[in-house]
Amino acid sequence: MPWCLPRYIYRDKKTIYGPMKHPARKIAIIYATIDGQTLKICQVISKFLNKNNLQTEMYPVESFKEDPLTFDALVIGASIRYGKHSPLISNFISNNRDKLSRIKTAFFSVNLVARKKGKDDPGSNPYLTRFLKKMVWKPGLSGVFAGKLDYPSYSFIDRVMIQLIMKLTGGPTRSEKPVEYTDWEKVEEFSREICKMNDLPGSGE
Repeated sequence: MPWCLPRYIYRDKKTIYGPMKHPARKIAIIYATIDGQTLKICQVISKFLNKNNLQTEMYPVESFKEDPLTFDALVIGASIRYGKHSPLISNFISNNRDKLSRIKTAFFSVNLVARKKGKDDPGSNPYLTRFLKKMVWKPGLSGVFAGKLDYPSYSFIDRVMIQLIMKLTGGPTRSEKPVEYTDWEKVEEFSREICKMNDLPGSGE
């Protein structure tokens, strides 16, 4: 099936992606990123959805001022730093829990613990399961992806803290180059599940 070239519109820190013809269902991708890996994952998800005739609009969570109910679905992504997701994401979910229950939703967490077998799926990753329990929220689809380790880009304090965490979890404590642990095949599969979810009734709880 031929696809139209996507359009790119930048306005108020919002990026809109989508086919130029044949209006598609509209999906907001909202994210909180620290070192840029969560944004990179969102961009890959957005590109996949566009190829499947879904229009996406990407927002840093602090710039999202829209009514969630104007979208057919919301995809929310957040990274971990020192064991916690961004409080901006937590506040967004808490403040919009009722509206999120009325549309289709997907959530994914990005953390280095997910690089390890046995902690690389939504049911076994401690950060993701603890976060969703705390939020008293069940998205229609959840996912977890390993992030990127980038010692050269960290501040002194961040580098020391992350080295300590990696030592405790059996990870590398030194690296002159960034180490990307993200499994892009898993990201594509998650994107495919979002497409499938788009044909189902609203699935938030």
